[in-house]
Amino acid sequence: MSKFEYALHATDGAARVGTITTPRGEIETPAFMPVGTAATVKAMLPEHVRQTGADIVLGNTYHLMLRPSAERVAALGGLHKFMNWSRPILTDSGGFQVMSLSKLRKLTEVGVSFQSHIDGSKHMLTPERSIEIQCLLGADIQMQLDECPAMPIEHGDARESMLLSARWAERSKAAFEEKANPGQALFGIVQGANYEDLRHESLRRLMEIDFDGFSVGGLAVGEGRAEMFRVLDFTTPHMPIGKPRYLMGVGKPADIVGAVARGIDMFDCVLPTRAGRHGQAWTKIGPINITNARFAEDPEPLDPESACPASRDYSKAYLHHLVRAGEYLGPMLLTWHNLQYYQDLMSGLRAAIGAGALGDFIAEFKANTGEELV
Repeated sequence: MSKFEYALHATDGAARVGTITTPRGEIETPAFMPVGTAATVKAMLPEHVRQTGADIVLGNTYHLMLRPSAERVAALGGLHKFMNWSRPILTDSGGFQVMSLSKLRKLTEVGVSFQSHIDGSKHMLTPERSIEIQCLLGADIQMQLDECPAMPIEHGDARESMLLSARWAERSKAAFEEKANPGQALFGIVQGANYEDLRHESLRRLMEIDFDGFSVGGLAVGEGRAEMFRVLDFTTPHMPIGKPRYLMGVGKPADIVGAVARGIDMFDCVLPTRAGRHGQAWTKIGPINITNARFAEDPEPLDPESACPASRDYSKAYLHHLVRAGEYLGPMLLTWHNLQYYQDLMSGLRAAIGAGALGDFIAEFKANTGEELV
């Protein structure tokens, strides 16, 4: 069984091209991970997800622990077998969902007690239990349990939260060393809100614990693109060169392009799948709402040059009809198209960085979309 490894192949400024090796396959970076919250990438067959170019998908500890339960998934052979996905899976720790979705949650040093948003049942999520769940699921890349406070937040409160996450990081690492299988990896999560000194202190503490990769958490929570990029500007230059860097919950294509330029390797976001279910298609010129009347008689596909059947073989008029008529096929095709767009974006970024032409890629992206990458 191969080890978890990261190899850096090329750089262009701060941007990086590399390969993450896991026992279940390689992940080319920069990489976008489709979100499979409840053991499914919504509206997609696993083989179609793979056909878009996705090397890895994300599963959600909180949702899977509540339904169908990590123990049931383990008894059925693990998450990979359960969802018919043979390649790598990353699971988040469940902490963000506990904070954002749960009823009557209570945060203590031990962990978070909460009531399920599904049926009101009571649960306790600790660093140890989070790792236990992720190991039961069989995740290839696992995340420490952390607290993700909302912004804005005062410096003193942000530091207390960051220190709690750091203590939970130590406990997560100890539990992982006890329970994980060879080849599995654990990432630490850099917190500290938008304070430079706190981000640096968080990263220093995590590096002392020593993780297989490092995530930047607590962003994409409403602070805006300029502020997110500002935090990355003073965070990523201090992250280890020889380990993967993961920006959690990001994002829009312009967010990804700007973060790649700042040295981030991995991304996940529900946006392409959620947008597809609501009639929005992401294209080279930006997002379009397929329900708009102007598409009712448009015979052209979303992207005639795409390798993806959903992008290439169906007219905008047909997609317009499907969504307006409430037919299931509409969200399915738009989701497939959106995931292909995201994977094509990542492939283009990797090629541009490898050729030393990221500046040209960004200039073309800005010209096509009108987005400003501050």
